[in-house]
Amino acid sequence: MDILAIKWKKAFAPKRVLAIRLQAMGDLVITLPYLQQLRNTLPPDTVLDLLTREEVDAIPKHMHLFNRVYSIRGGRSVKKQLLHTCWLIPQLFLKKYDVVIDLQDNIVSRLVSKCLMPKAWSLFDRLSPVAAGERTRATIEAIGLGKCFPHTVFSMVNRQEAIQLLRENGWKEDHQLVVLNPAGAFESRNWPIDNYVQFAALWLKNFPDTQFLVMGTEFIAARSACMEKHLGNRMINLVNKTTPAQAFAIVQEVKFVLSEDSGLMHMAWVSGIPTMALFGSTQSEKARPLGEATGFVDSADLECGGCMQPRCRYGDTHCLTRYSAEMIFEKSIPLLQLKQPSGSALFK
Repeated sequence: MDILAIKWKKAFAPKRVLAIRLQAMGDLVITLPYLQQLRNTLPPDTVLDLLTREEVDAIPKHMHLFNRVYSIRGGRSVKKQLLHTCWLIPQLFLKKYDVVIDLQDNIVSRLVSKCLMPKAWSLFDRLSPVAAGERTRATIEAIGLGKCFPHTVFSMVNRQEAIQLLRENGWKEDHQLVVLNPAGAFESRNWPIDNYVQFAALWLKNFPDTQFLVMGTEFIAARSACMEKHLGNRMINLVNKTTPAQAFAIVQEVKFVLSEDSGLMHMAWVSGIPTMALFGSTQSEKARPLGEATGFVDSADLECGGCMQPRCRYGDTHCLTRYSAEMIFEKSIPLLQLKQPSGSALFK
């Protein structure tokens, strides 16, 4: 990794710190355990703010982590983002940030960092093949405020709201929750739905006091309905019923997550929840979950692995169909004993 930075050289801690992460929901979520650890190591009176995009600001705004979350409008239009950023910069400048941690490295984040003229700054290496979590850790450590092991315990503003939502949709509180998440963006990232059903049957045979949980948008409605047909009242279907912030709060309550490459998968592993990730055409070296409480299967061993194509060139999505429910179940069970300790170096 090539982390550019000017270190904090004062003998005392900075008074105001701004972190910047503007990308998709999953990418933002990856930064949270590292920023939580930074918050834990800074004095209580140090201000830690976040600059992100309006499209992905729901989760950080529902956490007891940041003093303030600033949101850039403009959707995914860089031109509109730049226009709104120019309007926002005077407000940020008046905050007189001592440190800016740019966890994005794009034209918008560089503009903000340059205009704020902080005494110390660091810049994310977005081109490195190293996992995103490890690059985030290195970018924060480059400021010179100490080691930054991920802290996986979060205080959520909306925890009780999330628990109530589970109750209203059939959660039996003496049952443990297991998330099944068939949410890969493309056909080439989808594990067969029958495999999820078979996995659930194996899980119930070993852990009968379990309910399965599905969350997401209309995008996975058809696949979730298919699972619900087989699992009946063993499944809690929250598709189209949660906000991103509610989904993140709910994830804090579950025992295990089985997920294709998606934002929810990142929500799970950054929270220290045992997680098995299913990577098909994704290049997993950048997106993989970190920590001993996580596992993943991918296509890296195949000649066509990591093709990033929406459909398999051979027509059978071989990179995922070769993994049976029995194989994934056997890889998942050991993870249950390895719930990630907060503040641990095991994520490295």
